[in-house]
Amino acid sequence: RMSRHAQQLRDRDTNPCVAETDASTKCMVDNNYKKDMCTAYFLKYRNCRKFWHDIMMQRKRNGVKPEMPSAEEREKMLESMG
Repeated sequence: RMSRHAQQLRDRDTNPCVAETDASTKCMVDNNYKKDMCTAYFLKYRNCRKFWHDIMMQRKRNGVKPEMPSAEEREKMLESMG
């Protein structure tokens, strides 16, 4: 059984970067934990976190609840951006 924190990290509604996390982890496992082999995955993860953190802070400033859009809402936002 996963801890509550672990469950939150796996929840697509609260963590918009689950796919990037999984890809980074898989790369590390596949490459025997040689970080230099996975730089692109780490960069994608970092960009994902920054992008959604900025959105969250903007929503917080504007008083929008919840501060993190749901997975479905995020998908629509990304589609509208192209």
